[in-house]
Amino acid sequence: MLQSRTRWRVPETDPEAAATISQQLNVSPLVSKLLVNRGITDVEEARSFLFHEGAEYHDPFLLHDMEKAAARIREAIKREEPVLVFGDYDADGVTSTVIMMAVLNDLGARAEFYIPDRFKEGYGPNEAAFRRAAEEGFQLIITVDTGIAAVHEAEVARELGIPLIITDHHEPGPVLPEAFAIVHPKHPESTYPFRELSGAGVAFKVAHALYGKVPEQLEELAAIGTVADLVPLLDENRLIAANGIKRLRTTKRPGLAALCRCADIRQEEINEETIGFVLAPRLNAAGRLQHAAPAAELLMTENAEEAGMLAETIDGLNKERQKIVNEMTNEAIEMVEEEVEKGARVLVVGKEGWNAGVIGIAASRLTERFYRPAIVLSFDLETGLAKGSARSIDGFHMFNELSKCRDILPHFGGHPMAAGMTLSLSDVDELRRRLNEQAAALPDEMFVPVTNISAEISIEEAGMEAIREMALLSPFGTANPKPLLLLDGAYCPQIRAIGADGKHLKLALSKNGTTLDGVGFGLGNLAPHISPSACISVVGELSINEWNNIRKPQMMVKDIKITNWQLFDFRGNRPLKQWVGHVPEDGQAFVVFQKETLRKLSLPDFSVRLVPVETMEEARAFDPANKNIVFLDLPPGPKMMAVLLEGGAPARIYAYFYHAGNHFFSTFPTREHFKWFYAFLAKRKTFNLKRHGDELAAYRGWSRNTIDFISQVFFELDFVTIKDGFISLKAAKQKRDLKESFTYQKKLAQYQMEKDLLYSSFHELKMWFDQMIKPAVQYEEETAKWI
Repeated sequence: MLQSRTRWRVPETDPEAAATISQQLNVSPLVSKLLVNRGITDVEEARSFLFHEGAEYHDPFLLHDMEKAAARIREAIKREEPVLVFGDYDADGVTSTVIMMAVLNDLGARAEFYIPDRFKEGYGPNEAAFRRAAEEGFQLIITVDTGIAAVHEAEVARELGIPLIITDHHEPGPVLPEAFAIVHPKHPESTYPFRELSGAGVAFKVAHALYGKVPEQLEELAAIGTVADLVPLLDENRLIAANGIKRLRTTKRPGLAALCRCADIRQEEINEETIGFVLAPRLNAAGRLQHAAPAAELLMTENAEEAGMLAETIDGLNKERQKIVNEMTNEAIEMVEEEVEKGARVLVVGKEGWNAGVIGIAASRLTERFYRPAIVLSFDLETGLAKGSARSIDGFHMFNELSKCRDILPHFGGHPMAAGMTLSLSDVDELRRRLNEQAAALPDEMFVPVTNISAEISIEEAGMEAIREMALLSPFGTANPKPLLLLDGAYCPQIRAIGADGKHLKLALSKNGTTLDGVGFGLGNLAPHISPSACISVVGELSINEWNNIRKPQMMVKDIKITNWQLFDFRGNRPLKQWVGHVPEDGQAFVVFQKETLRKLSLPDFSVRLVPVETMEEARAFDPANKNIVFLDLPPGPKMMAVLLEGGAPARIYAYFYHAGNHFFSTFPTREHFKWFYAFLAKRKTFNLKRHGDELAAYRGWSRNTIDFISQVFFELDFVTIKDGFISLKAAKQKRDLKESFTYQKKLAQYQMEKDLLYSSFHELKMWFDQMIKPAVQYEEETAKWI
């Protein structure tokens, strides 16, 4: 057995729906199966999902208050009223700001942008900023990617006589701001057909309404914000991302081109992963460590030289951000490990001096490591406040759970999986207590990491054409993940650790005569835990490997599971210390059948896990179920082994079977051996075994043990007398079967054990143990009655 790292959730596929889509759209069974498992069972819906060329965006005026907002913006442009775009400091907020500034500037508005300082002002609109805007003469404020929680700030704007247009996508609270207009896909009165737009997506829709046509030149910015904010890549978000990625590959925007050069990426190869792991982190870095304005200026500039300088500055900030995050994460892990050991279900940790700009990343790291909802806080002792960022897991709706604590959270907002907040330092412990109390009612298994598998496939489905066709499902992201596939019941004829430190895993997966290469990054430690005969299940992503102009499919393995017991063969008296460290400590059992074995072996310190089995009672008392059993030596016979294993299948068996070399016969005496010795005694009548036994053995080419063994068998069958070292043949008696001798039975059983356990092939030994482990296996009386 080998436990997977996570719980696997495998969807059930509707085979009829998958077959229909495959036939009607002429796509591979793999792609049709993936569509059905994503809830796309209608042929036309599947066609639209796969082939979105020419697909149209929704009418922007279906958004709540869009007509009202667009009319007021046009009026401000016509009257040349100064307009302030109030943005946010993350990648979604920055791209939202740039989109809104682009359309306003194109239409001739007198517009400026303002992004609050994360460290001095915190998240969202604030009264001081609005009052400064009034003093500076702004006559219209438009928020982007923020504002839905700005109830107080909306009142301030009303008091100042400045119309406030809120464009946002975050979860609305129970009380909405009294703004001039709220453009929000989740507004309680909204009839918009898609509710999951990002902040950049909402800004893009405003631009669409103002231009009177789709602003294709802004799709690349909307795509960055959409992918970066982890909104579901479905419906309109999917269209924004797909179209925007195409434009990013050929963009002439100096800032993006410069950022690609700094990150050493090929612009023509940009995809959703490039946005999520390369571009977005750099755009975020400015606002996390200093101020987000340079990131917005980078995207807005038309000067290549300025773009290059800004890109280098932002790239440097990103490197600094990475270092700070690593240090903070290590500290946070140390602080919460004791909480986790005590059973904490929600992790709340904070410290003075932690950079408030990167606490969200640290919270993500904690959630990934411990699979618990996590809140990381930066303490400000001067103000008495804690600024925090939260990340969650499936089943724990962070926004809803925090909403139950509104009385101690004067300012918070977010999503089911993430949130930001500000609270008093004196309320941090209370927040931790309440959230853990709220989580106490949830089932235990919810706090075990989950892998959501896209589909179970056959090895034949993992072909080149099917893999290429999976690209039709992209761009991948939230709610449309990159396909994670399960291949069940494969064998692994080749497996080895690779890399300078053996950190990675290289394996061949074989089933039904078809072989698929596999690579598991970071899984090299599993190599000693997978037996050559194991039937394994693997979860991974399919890709095409190209090497020396040869292209073939491969699986990037993420997790491995083995449900049946495994055999590991260490026969040949190899030193225990070479391999015993690979035996999992959980359920270890070192079984020894003969005490003298312990004197002959140089044993490591496993006395607590040593299991002596010298009697049938001790064998019956042993529970093999799910144990990792090391057999140090040979049992006296199969019956004892069968009794020892009858309680259930072990997780693993490690066959060592130490033997001294002459413990048993290398060959078992045949009937010809017995006939010759009987004839010899018939001629001699008597023979001095003690004095001349070695000479006789040498003469015949036998071992001395063979002479003594045959003599003892004859004695037990009453053919001879043995006295004072002399063996004498008795008068002729009736024939008797050699098996009537107890010594013959015992040695025959020992010889068979040696043959079955020491000299068998790996496959033969596995089959032997399979028979032992199967229930109701019966053994012949004559083979076992002596034990």
